[in-house]
Amino acid sequence: MTPGARLSAAIDILVDIFRSETPADRIFENWARASRYAGSKDRAAVSAIVYGVLRHKAELEHALGAPAHEATPRLMAAGWLTLRAGEEADAVLALMTGEKYAPEPASEEEAAALTAAALPGPEAAPHIRLNYPDWLQPEFEDAFGERLEPELAALMDRAPTDLRANTLKASREEALATLKEAGVEVEEGSLSPWSIRLLKKANLPALKPFRDGLVEIQDEGSQLACLLAGARPGEQAVDLCAGGGGKSLALAATMENHGQIFACDLEARRLKALMPRAQRAGCRNIQTMPLHPWVPGEADPDLAELTGRADLVLVDAPCSGTGAWRRSPDARWRLTTEKLAAYRAAQAEVLERAAPLVKPGGRLVYVTCSLLPSENEDRVAAFLAAHEGFAAEPWTKHWPEDLPRPASLSGIALRLSPATSGTDGFFVAILRRRA
Repeated sequence: MTPGARLSAAIDILVDIFRSETPADRIFENWARASRYAGSKDRAAVSAIVYGVLRHKAELEHALGAPAHEATPRLMAAGWLTLRAGEEADAVLALMTGEKYAPEPASEEEAAALTAAALPGPEAAPHIRLNYPDWLQPEFEDAFGERLEPELAALMDRAPTDLRANTLKASREEALATLKEAGVEVEEGSLSPWSIRLLKKANLPALKPFRDGLVEIQDEGSQLACLLAGARPGEQAVDLCAGGGGKSLALAATMENHGQIFACDLEARRLKALMPRAQRAGCRNIQTMPLHPWVPGEADPDLAELTGRADLVLVDAPCSGTGAWRRSPDARWRLTTEKLAAYRAAQAEVLERAAPLVKPGGRLVYVTCSLLPSENEDRVAAFLAAHEGFAAEPWTKHWPEDLPRPASLSGIALRLSPATSGTDGFFVAILRRRA
């Protein structure tokens, strides 16, 4: 592909991303599969433009003199090459010829905007320099206080790829050795006892250690949430929002295949992916339970048999995903006040559904990959106010004594973030039902 064709492809992909609800990574993968002529260098170049624009959208709009949300994908793509990739404006404009799959020539207005563009300085508002919706400013100030700028700056970085060594089949040391023998550049993670971090991209599904179930893809922060859940052999555990089952698989390993895990989700389609993964991982104590919608205060026939039986109920609640913006930069522009309100309502509902399942002395572990207090501390406070039989416990009480503690933002719950712990953003609250 010519440089102009690469720019044109990036513009087309960005158009699709901004006009649909389909995740950016899926749109990019669809383009890559349909574009057999694009080599690895072409895909990397197109990806750099697409994800560069998604990560820097607010500052690009500001630099190009456009009112919020009105800069076109073609102008932002050209602006990213000029302002972030170090290309000269004239050189970028020269790519826009309309020939050989290149973008159509720039208009006079576009050329003038690109030539005059300059990145915002330190006097610009934080939401412009750090690229997030301005209406989230109060939430982030509440979450981070004086640490707002370094915390939000860290969300601009690319996220690493972490693996979890599946201890049902191999120790971390054995998994590391096997991956290195397969030519994969890896190192031990610094926080989770199971974590392995990729140092260079690898085609994981094609690797024998992955196919044999020695490792699973799982962010180190997610692994720490599973570690804090403290699932032990012989327990009865419910993963109430199991999705594809990544946390269920981790719990099965800590339970050493003894006891039971009920993996539940409203979307039966997502649960279907779990059992082939469980078979590959050697997990024998997981059973899936598709759920139906439920109205708080009414009977719950789907879960009636589990009432008061669970030692552990893990609620990996639906949320805004603000803690995972490094992986999904498009998500920061898709979030709206209406969507956030819907997430809060869903979180309150799933906590209500979880509470009756916990037996006396058991624990409810509430997890989100959000950084927003309204989805984290506020939801826990509202739940505890309505359920006097539960009490929050400090996460440090449940941390294994032989492991170094991760750096956590203040509070009784574990609060991870890219800037503080080097993981995705996670919130983990442990709620004990009084005996």
